[in-house]
Amino acid sequence: MHAVQRFKYDVYVEEMGRYAKIADHDNRLLVEVDDATSHVFLFSVGDTLAATMRLTWGGDDALTGRHIEQYDLSGVLDHVAPDQIVIGERFMIDPTHRGGTMLLEMFTAYMQFVNERRIQLIFGDCEPHLLNTYQALGFRTYTEHNVNSPETGYLIPLVIVAEDVEYMRRIRSPLAEVLMDFGEDARVPANIDELLAGGAAVKSERMEGQETFIADFRAMAQETNALDSGLFHGMSEADISSCLGKSVIISCREGDRIIKCGNVAKNMGMVLSGSFEVRDGENVLAQIGSGEVFGEIAFFLKLPRTMDIVCASETARIVSFNDRTIRTLMQKNSEAAARLLFNISVLLCGRLKRTNDLI
Repeated sequence: MHAVQRFKYDVYVEEMGRYAKIADHDNRLLVEVDDATSHVFLFSVGDTLAATMRLTWGGDDALTGRHIEQYDLSGVLDHVAPDQIVIGERFMIDPTHRGGTMLLEMFTAYMQFVNERRIQLIFGDCEPHLLNTYQALGFRTYTEHNVNSPETGYLIPLVIVAEDVEYMRRIRSPLAEVLMDFGEDARVPANIDELLAGGAAVKSERMEGQETFIADFRAMAQETNALDSGLFHGMSEADISSCLGKSVIISCREGDRIIKCGNVAKNMGMVLSGSFEVRDGENVLAQIGSGEVFGEIAFFLKLPRTMDIVCASETARIVSFNDRTIRTLMQKNSEAAARLLFNISVLLCGRLKRTNDLI
């Protein structure tokens, strides 16, 4: 456990800039109360700790008020017993093992834990740029709002319906071969569609299909003239569709910190509706609105986030682009990439001018 807590410090505190207020900086440890009541897994390569994860199972009477609030479980617990719920958190992989098979190995061990206990619902969350990875594993969005706190940043709650193996096979999840197929004895909650109905806070191409997703995007963007005035000005339908590959549309509320300073994610986004503030601590440096981009510094310079981006209107929508999709476009479609980069330059120049006008 000591090794895990030091590993958590290295990844979450030093690399990701999180949990600094609760970390033991003198001993370089991140100790959390849930460590003592959960199942903690270690994955080693040789003698080196390569990855770890923490599973909190309702059957241990380990679900706390924090879990219920963060994962919006109050309605779920009205229909599903606690011992049929597990929450997976603190998935961490050493940088040298990222991008390989380690994540799948971790989830394989996770699903074996689920099979042994006949757990129905597997909860977790992820940052927006990781949503496609988790959806490919079989996770689905289900809440009307997302997690937002100064420590964690902006996270999307997710759930796997463990014994809905038909769904897992339909989306070709690699976990379909690991989860037990109980056939007619499968324990899929009778009201699962109702429990998942709130997932409209997030829309993705994987969940909706490309045609529906792009149609939704265009309808939202046209409401606020975000297409004509922003990132996609002058681009063809095909080029816009290429840019939107594996992207995510997120509904935000006032106060949501969609980008946290110091975060290591490299994806870029565009405002579809509403307004956002660029903040350095409590200081508001700029406003961004419909059609404008954010996150471009991390995307182009491959640096951690330099500012907070906070929703400043009652409601808002953003599209979070998949950074690999955009980089692939730049490599394979020079004409579309040139238009995209030109539009980004125009938007950034406009933002710089507005900032100068305030000085």
